Amino acid sequence: MDLTNLKPAKGSVKKGKRLGRGQGSGRGGTSTRGHKGAKSRSGYHKKIGFEGGQMPLQRRVPKFGFKNINRKEYKGLNLSTLQTLAEKNNLEKIDPEILINAGLVSKNAQIKILGKGTLERKLEVHAHAFSKTAVEAIEARQGTVVKL
Repeated sequence: MDLTNLKPAKGSVKKGKRLGRGQGSGRGGTSTRGHKGAKSRSGYHKKIGFEGGQMPLQRRVPKFGFKNINRKEYKGLNLSTLQTLAEKNNLEKIDPEILINAGLVSKNAQIKILGKGTLERKLEVHAHAFSKTAVEAIEARQGTVVKL
């Protein structure tokens, strides 16, 4: 056995349809495109969303709302999450690097601390944003809030 006598498996290679090569071929005349109309012509292209002349969905449904280009997207973390993380690793300070290493946020995420849950220890928390309840809860335990 060598490269000169290799052949594809039987039935795996088929000849393509040769369209428009006379009546004797069985695919002459209309070349399997039916009779007349735009779809039978060369260069036909249906518009995206075309529904046969019926008003397309994207024109039937009204437009509403807008995208605020100045929106800041924050990854929210609750106080309960910080509490469990601090207990587990015996931490006094929580910053984005610790949260990234713990797998709670991605490295480019903006972090917002939210007030759900309770704190039982004094923490120094570094984040991009804080809710009012989170700030109150942290400062009630003599902790510090550092905005990045």
